[in-house]
Amino acid sequence: MKIAVICANGKAGKQIVKEAVSRGLDVTAVVREENQTQAKHVLKKDLYDLTAADLMGFDVVIDAFGAWTEDTLAQHSTSLKHLCDILSGVQTRLLVVGGAGSLYVDPEHTVCVADGPDFPDAFKPLAAAMAKALGELRKRDDVRWTYISPAGDFRADGERTGKYVLGGEELVLNSNGESIISYADYAIAVIDEAVSGGNVQKRISVVSE
Repeated sequence: MKIAVICANGKAGKQIVKEAVSRGLDVTAVVREENQTQAKHVLKKDLYDLTAADLMGFDVVIDAFGAWTEDTLAQHSTSLKHLCDILSGVQTRLLVVGGAGSLYVDPEHTVCVADGPDFPDAFKPLAAAMAKALGELRKRDDVRWTYISPAGDFRADGERTGKYVLGGEELVLNSNGESIISYADYAIAVIDEAVSGGNVQKRISVVSE
């Protein structure tokens, strides 16, 4: 299996590459600067400069793009649109590293995590931008996408336990009543989906066990 990880030098991207390499998969890190991952194959190119030809031949493309500042939040939508446009109509799967703010907290799917009174104001613009990008992604029936939301507490330096619980559109709590997962365990879930998952044109979510 051939996998490309876009924005591989980021915290999530590095963990996803590490997990894929550990399983013996053929991984290409797509980066703007020098490769900082364990991938042996590297494509040095900006996400917005990628073409359909660049991604031809990959079974799965994993989008680990992230933007956090006010002036870059719109790129959650524009970057995802660009990737969808160049993967339109092909069999290559697109796995998107998503956010937790858009997960629903009611069975009617009318209230999201970000709507809650305890959701930090500082993260609301980011949650809104990522939710907008997800909404636009849902309209793409020409792309074999999967959006993967982490738990609410997404820990970059958390330990790799090797276990997680797979959820869907709603926020899932673990056995301790927490919504938490490490980047390392999230990476396991992403590669599991890449290798054997069938959640095409769906949003899934993951939480630590």
